[in-house]
Amino acid sequence: MTKPSDRLNPPQTVQIDRLATTQAIAQQLANLLQPGTILLLEGNLGSGKTTFVQALGKGLGIQIPITSPTFTLIDEYDCGRIPLYHIDLYRLEGEQIHHLHLQEYWRGHDFPLGVVAIEWSNRLPQLPKHYIKIELAIEPATVPQTKPASLTNSEEDAKTDVEIDLEPQSCRQMTFTICGSQYDPIQQYVSSLATPHPLSTQQT
Repeated sequence: MTKPSDRLNPPQTVQIDRLATTQAIAQQLANLLQPGTILLLEGNLGSGKTTFVQALGKGLGIQIPITSPTFTLIDEYDCGRIPLYHIDLYRLEGEQIHHLHLQEYWRGHDFPLGVVAIEWSNRLPQLPKHYIKIELAIEPATVPQTKPASLTNSEEDAKTDVEIDLEPQSCRQMTFTICGSQYDPIQQYVSSLATPHPLSTQQT
């Protein structure tokens, strides 16, 4: 069996016009994901990281509610097509993250291999060898000037990562950076959705 290569593909950006599109992409990706997949989720509060994982779980056949593991840190779901390990590093830093031994979730020794979805993955002291990084963003012009009434100023409420359903003319972005040849089917799917990334359109 050929070992996966460490090929790092150029970033690809997908323009999103509404919440339902984000959810649909997550569910489509769930059909393609294999045991051992690592998803690195990045983006500001409210960009939709947890919303993405919820839709991903639905696509994997998980019927129970998925919430942000801000305080539990790691939530394990073994009731879908393959296990889902939902990890949130929002409240953690260096040594605290190291002590979680997250690599055990993708080595397959102590836990059955599944999909590992890590919110706030930019806090990882070291990236896994192979991964799919998804950066969720709202274009500045589309960010509401006032906070929705359902949110408060407390960290606990703000960290729910609620995704605001924007008007149809508004735009979100999902930027995928994929490292590892085993994710080629994902790369092909993203390529079918993506617009050229700014870095790829520069003249040499």
